[in-house]
Parts: sequence; C-alpha cells; structure tokens
Amino acid sequence: MSDCGCEKARRDLEEYLRNEVCNTEHTEIREHLENCVSCTDEALVAKTLTEVVARACRETAPEELRDQVFARLRALQSAAH
Repeated sequence: MSDCGCEKARRDLEEYLRNEVCNTEHTEIREHLENCVSCTDEALVAKTLTEVVARACRETAPEELRDQVFARLRALQSAAH
C-alpha cells in the first residue's frame, strides 16, 4: 500500500469524488481515506455538499413564481423602451 498523504488526498479530493483521477491515484486516495479519519470526514462533507448542490440544480421554481418573475421582467423591458 502506498499512502498518498493528506495533502495529496485533499488536493485531489474533488476529482477523486467525480472519478476524474487515474486508476493509480484513485487507489492511493481510496486507501488513504480508509485509514485517515480527518480526510474521510472531509470527503464526506465534500460529497454531501456536491449532492445537495446537484439536487438543488434539478429543482424548478413553482409555476406561480415563474409567472411572477417573467411578468416583472416584461414590465421592466416595456418601461425601458
């Protein structure tokens, strides 16, 4: 086992969580996370935050709110011309 260390694990954490590191680096970071509570906690926070942001991006505004926003934008555009 080759421990990549906290500095590398934290530096490459986002890429690791998105599976954007090579297989060797993925294995090294995974092994480090299995043995380092501090980095594991940081990975959990990063993963949770990423999931919450992704979920929020999929949500849509209620139809009534969207209608109000578009009506206000149209009113502002009309006033500007």
